[in-house]
Amino acid sequence: MSHTLSRDDADTVIRTALRGFASDAELAALARTEPLRTALDLDSLDFLSFVEKLNRATGVRIDESDYPRLASIDSCVEFLTAAD
Repeated sequence: MSHTLSRDDADTVIRTALRGFASDAELAALARTEPLRTALDLDSLDFLSFVEKLNRATGVRIDESDYPRLASIDSCVEFLTAAD
């Protein structure tokens, strides 16, 4: 996948990466600005797994310093759709 994603594509990638940590119903009910780690009770290893899934799906390099930019669905979309 290209580094340049549409917002809709980024949203789909994010929600797909979160499967396994939450049910489809929980993901559908998740507010776009709600903190993911709190809302889905993600511990450090779960969050790292989520980051790795995003990386594999998009090819976007995600450094540890970028983790705060992955706090919510909206912030993840912004991060993944930002120009290189």
